[in-house]
Amino acid sequence: MTSPHPLLSVAPEVRAALDAGGPVVALESTIISHGMPYPRNVEMAREVEQIVRDGGATPATIAILDGVPRIGLSADELDVLASDEGVAKVSIRDIGYVAARRAHGATTVAATMRLAALAGIRVFVTGGLGGVHRGGEDTLDVSADLTEMSRTDVAIVSAGVKSLLDIGRTLEVLETLGVPVVAYRADEFPSFFSRSSGFTAPMRLDTPAELAAMMRAKWDLGLEGAISIANPVPAADEIPQPEIEATIRQALADADARGIRGKDITPYLLGRIVELSGGASLETNIALVRDNARLGAAIAVEYAATTAAS
Repeated sequence: MTSPHPLLSVAPEVRAALDAGGPVVALESTIISHGMPYPRNVEMAREVEQIVRDGGATPATIAILDGVPRIGLSADELDVLASDEGVAKVSIRDIGYVAARRAHGATTVAATMRLAALAGIRVFVTGGLGGVHRGGEDTLDVSADLTEMSRTDVAIVSAGVKSLLDIGRTLEVLETLGVPVVAYRADEFPSFFSRSSGFTAPMRLDTPAELAAMMRAKWDLGLEGAISIANPVPAADEIPQPEIEATIRQALADADARGIRGKDITPYLLGRIVELSGGASLETNIALVRDNARLGAAIAVEYAATTAAS
């Protein structure tokens, strides 16, 4: 077992689980501060943590508070992330800056997976991955999630790449970076709000035990980097791809008209899509995070079992 980095503040519940070699699931915090409106965001965060516990694992929501990277948050700390409008959106490049200023920061996929790895956590649950933005071949707007996945040993459970991105180019970049992409019980790669994307999944596995075995095999061989586990949104909760595509195009046009760029664009687009969809996208977002948490807990339990047996 890898000991947590000494500059991390690890919650007692998480520390005990790590010391015992038990299953732990990392959870990001940007989805709380910048992905959903208050109070649904804190309700969702608490519910997801409980889903992980019900699945036999320990949840570890990750954020930076008062400049300190925290692995596992109290109820009061979750409230701060959900309601304080001054919480910064923190990617990997921002961690040192926010820490030095002793500020609050909600961590993106890239930042969360790095901090999770520093804590010795191998399974991370999120909603959707960042990637190559539409038009990224000209703007070079590519999420740091992708490069971080090439160097950090964490299995990431998501509902695929966010629908508002260029999924095809994102899959190509992940292949170039050597990041394995595995669809769970599906042959087609999902697209966050939808179960379909038009792209075949590079790999498929059908059980948490198989996914845990792949994690073990990859890292035991010394092959660095993440495993992207794409878990399609439940069929009852999806928004069909043609329907959500029209909404996304309108949201992108609105963002362009407002001149919104850089790290501000994804929170804006997600919020605008909620408005344009009459709230349907928010319900789908919550449903897929719940489902990812269930799968993440199951994988963490299986992976901890393989670690104990080795």
